Amino acid sequence: MKDIENNDDLYLLVDEFYKKLLADTSIAYIFTEVVQIKLEEHLPILVTFWSQSLFNTGGYFKNLTNIHLDINEKEYLSPELFKIWLNHFNHSVDENFKGSNAEKIKTQALSIATVMQIKIHKQRNQN
Repeated sequence: MKDIENNDDLYLLVDEFYKKLLADTSIAYIFTEVVQIKLEEHLPILVTFWSQSLFNTGGYFKNLTNIHLDINEKEYLSPELFKIWLNHFNHSVDENFKGSNAEKIKTQALSIATVMQIKIHKQRNQN
């Protein structure tokens, strides 16, 4: 199994990841009902985000925290949802890649999920 090496690999990863998310009824509603993502538009944005995160390519200019805080205003993004998200992400990585970048992206995903949960907890306590 090869490591994550380029944007094509990232596209494969996020595509496989979203297939898992959308097939899981315990979390799919966030994407289909609450956010109503258009996957064909969303996947390239995610590739750009992860490319910037993993390869320092730049190009992602949105505020990831604010996006998720806005979603949390509509539907509580509970710690359980983050566990499900992270589990599907890690499985998607492990099923397709092995190497230092694969490990790095899983660590980054955990960091992002942790920071988001802290920010969401803070937001809920302020309201």
